[in-house]
Amino acid sequence: DHQARFDLATALNAAGKRAEATSQLLEIVRRDRKWNDDGARKQLVQFFDAWGPKDEMTLQGRKQLSILLFS
Repeated sequence: DHQARFDLATALNAAGKRAEATSQLLEIVRRDRKWNDDGARKQLVQFFDAWGPKDEMTLQGRKQLSILLFS
């Protein structure tokens, strides 16, 4: 269930578990990129913006997202 996974990701992020939140959203993108009008990718970008461009999880997450989108 993509909605449950999305909700889990937002809760994990709120709890400071960025790696786990990123992983959940990346899994949605991997399974169904177009789900919820590309909502998982958009949420990831919002997380990355909030964490800052030099944050280690932002750097790792952007790399993983690029691999999914362009491979």
